[in-house]
Amino acid sequence: MQLDPLTGWCHGVRHCPSPNFNVRPQGEISLLVIHNISLPPGQFGTGKVQQFFQNRLAADEHPFFASIATLQVSAHFLIERDGAVTQFVSCLDRAWHAGVSCFEGRESCNDFSLGIELEGTDELPYSEAQYESLSWLTRQLLRAYPALDAQRICGHCDIAPQRKTDPGPSFDWARYLQSLTEQGGG
Repeated sequence: MQLDPLTGWCHGVRHCPSPNFNVRPQGEISLLVIHNISLPPGQFGTGKVQQFFQNRLAADEHPFFASIATLQVSAHFLIERDGAVTQFVSCLDRAWHAGVSCFEGRESCNDFSLGIELEGTDELPYSEAQYESLSWLTRQLLRAYPALDAQRICGHCDIAPQRKTDPGPSFDWARYLQSLTEQGGG
């Protein structure tokens, strides 16, 4: 598995292209945002996240879906509980994951960030396989995009604190960041 910096697509992972993206205003990639998602909430392995990011989520399948089915959102990557990685948007394009957001005084984080969704919730621990895949993917991104470094990795909660809490208190930041240092990734 390897990221091609020329195309922004990662080889060796599942590709599930989302229509929910557009061109980055200046092509800059200098922030990595960690999120969590599960659809329905708290349920894993349903394939509904993929449908959601492709605008194919049926509003009548679950009561929660009625409130989100018309939203157009995406992330660059999803890491499922078993560690499987799916890519929805090229890293060179702007995925729609951060919403109203601000990092170090700069608004509209989608313009300059990459978004990684972890299949999970704020409260449940993430799996060993997810941490391994997240560390691997992050190292790929750090190598491909020099403006990224370990100090420019944050949670959705950090860039949108009034409205978002993910990846939540169950995410082990120390473990994750140490894995990058140990593996020579930043």
